[in-house]
Amino acid sequence: MAWMMFAPAAVLIGYLMYRKGQPVQKLSDGIAMLDGDKHQSIKKFFGGLINVLVVIGIIGGVGSSIGLEVPITAKAFSSATGVKYGLPLEIGLFIILFILFAVTVFKGLNGGIDKLSMAHIWLAIGFLVLILFFGPTRYIIGNEAQSLGMLVQKFVPIATNVTPSATQQDTIFYWGWWLSYMPVMGLFIAKISRGKTIRQMLMGMLLYGFTGCALFYAVMGGYALWLQQNGVINLVHILNTQGQAAVIATVIGTLPMKQIMTLLYCVSCFIFLATTISGSAYILSSFTSTPLKQREPTRFNRMSWVIVFMIFAFSLVLVGGFQVLQTISVLAGFPLIGVCVVILMSIHRLVKHDHELVFTPTPASVTERPATVERKSAIHGKLILSPTHSAS
Repeated sequence: MAWMMFAPAAVLIGYLMYRKGQPVQKLSDGIAMLDGDKHQSIKKFFGGLINVLVVIGIIGGVGSSIGLEVPITAKAFSSATGVKYGLPLEIGLFIILFILFAVTVFKGLNGGIDKLSMAHIWLAIGFLVLILFFGPTRYIIGNEAQSLGMLVQKFVPIATNVTPSATQQDTIFYWGWWLSYMPVMGLFIAKISRGKTIRQMLMGMLLYGFTGCALFYAVMGGYALWLQQNGVINLVHILNTQGQAAVIATVIGTLPMKQIMTLLYCVSCFIFLATTISGSAYILSSFTSTPLKQREPTRFNRMSWVIVFMIFAFSLVLVGGFQVLQTISVLAGFPLIGVCVVILMSIHRLVKHDHELVFTPTPASVTERPATVERKSAIHGKLILSPTHSAS
């Protein structure tokens, strides 16, 4: 469900960039182009509204991510080093995060964010391998097989149940959180899907996205369940009395080489936040810039958004409580449901009239082909996300 919430933005951006050679700086760029010069004032208003909702959604989602992660990292760091857990430690972590954000934003997508992303991936895989092979391997695999069966049976009724309850509150929170990341993830997925059909892109999201999430829930969640059910640690009691941060720190503390693993976990969390926030700041600075014309957003613009993220997230940490973070995510993300509907309508219209549209290639392709290229409605019966000049 999470990955399909990212799909509308991914399809629209990928279609416009690679199928039509249309530069996309904002999500509204894919909406405003549909009707030519008709009703410009109305389109400008709705385009601006869409961009405002996107900005609010990203700020809410990213702020909630930092607000969730910093207390957990602080608790884990405290358990590994003996440093007293409290607000001073959290402030110190915020300062380190800000330095990381500043460095990655200054270096841009190449040389900063990409290298941190690869480091985070390998650290995460290392955690999974360690727990799977040195933990209760048979239990984890068997438990996940049972969970997949339950997923098949109960996905639709659980995913569509909006009856107020403690459990459903978590479901609605995740809806809002996922929606708030739709613009960021949509651009990322579109960027790596050049040359794919829309069907291939959607199936890739379902296959790889689902598999990655399932592995983490299976291994980390399965290990935590094993600790609880076998009486190794009473995680339920810790959760009820000390909160989520204490539970995660306790679980990590049961691994071999406790202190080293806890510190590696803290580093992994920092890198995750650094790449997420830096990438989000890059997207927001693009959304809030004048036409860039193949240029990157200015460093000042990107750093401004990093500062906004940090202030907002620190405010959430000061207020405290998972319930506050849930409420912020829902309020910020839910208006994007309307944006999703508009995007889906735009995709339908674009694809339906694909053979009727004539576009000018992007500046990079002007030297390779004449200025205007007319596209057929399909290539071998498929819509391919590829540049206009290379697929005609």
